[in-house]
Amino acid sequence: MQCETLVIGAGLSGLSVATQLAEHGHDFLLVEARDRPGGRILTQRDGASYFDLGPAWFWPGQPRVASLIDRLGLEWFEQYSAGALSYENESGRVDRGPSFASTEGSYRLKGGFGEVTDALADRLPKDRLLLSMPVSTLTKTSDGVMATTRLGQEIHARQLVLALPPRIVSQITFSPALSRETHNAMTGVVTWMAGQAKAVAIYDRPFWRDAGLSGDAMSRRGPMVEIHDASPAQDGPYALFGFIGVPPQARREESSLRKAIRDQLVRIFGTDAAEPRSLLIKDWALDGFTSTEEDQQPVYAHPRYGLPQALVQIWNDRLIFAGTEIASQFGGYIEGALEAAEDALAQIMREKV
Repeated sequence: MQCETLVIGAGLSGLSVATQLAEHGHDFLLVEARDRPGGRILTQRDGASYFDLGPAWFWPGQPRVASLIDRLGLEWFEQYSAGALSYENESGRVDRGPSFASTEGSYRLKGGFGEVTDALADRLPKDRLLLSMPVSTLTKTSDGVMATTRLGQEIHARQLVLALPPRIVSQITFSPALSRETHNAMTGVVTWMAGQAKAVAIYDRPFWRDAGLSGDAMSRRGPMVEIHDASPAQDGPYALFGFIGVPPQARREESSLRKAIRDQLVRIFGTDAAEPRSLLIKDWALDGFTSTEEDQQPVYAHPRYGLPQALVQIWNDRLIFAGTEIASQFGGYIEGALEAAEDALAQIMREKV
């Protein structure tokens, strides 16, 4: 196979680059290791309801995602925030705070963020998006780059967009090998969300709202350290979701984890929480297309992101890094994925002139 530009990674950043290349009539291929587009955006549907197991929010002051939602004809709504905050201490005692929600003022998307990535994927020519094609080797050639997949397929391109977390890129074999400085720069960029696990408990009715609670809860006991209302914009089923705070090594026994989650929901929200109609868990730390060994370490603050100097002008500018971790202003956010895609596309267009 051959193309002008090969984009590796069909998450939001890669999809954004690819759809804009298609609009410009540029010759490209987009390849994705997973059997679905979306990357870290993953929406689980339950009838007419939808639950994001990856990122779920965006905020005012993030113009790219707002503009994209508008262009795709999708709708957003404000995160539910009415009612009291719950706080669980180390011993399991629960206190209620004044009407306050830590996510007040944030926005969610009707249908979940999978609506965005699905819509972008649908805009691509069918033969330009190739799924289940993890790339194992990248080889510098006299006129560009050759990518070899794990199954042995070869793709020749003049240039390459790596729309992946840098730590995932570091696991690809490069020929000739990249410098130690470049390799260390890649492994030094924390993959946003890679060590996280998210649980979504789905119910037929929002009993916490009936009790005057926002669904927001903070816990020092766990296993979830932070809980929020994850219900759709209208009607049910309804949901509470939480970020699981115990380390990845301590949450591998899923049956024990599920019991601990249900027990915590009962402690905080009462016996109505005991039997969710469904309990979804997505552990990104166990997802080999997102997480590496370095990502098993906890992250206690939002990392400082941007493109390290050691990742610039590799192989005569044939390798272009994208992905939210590369964005200098909104790194780690959905907005950052679009920011990085914007920068990558600008570089492609400059080189095309």
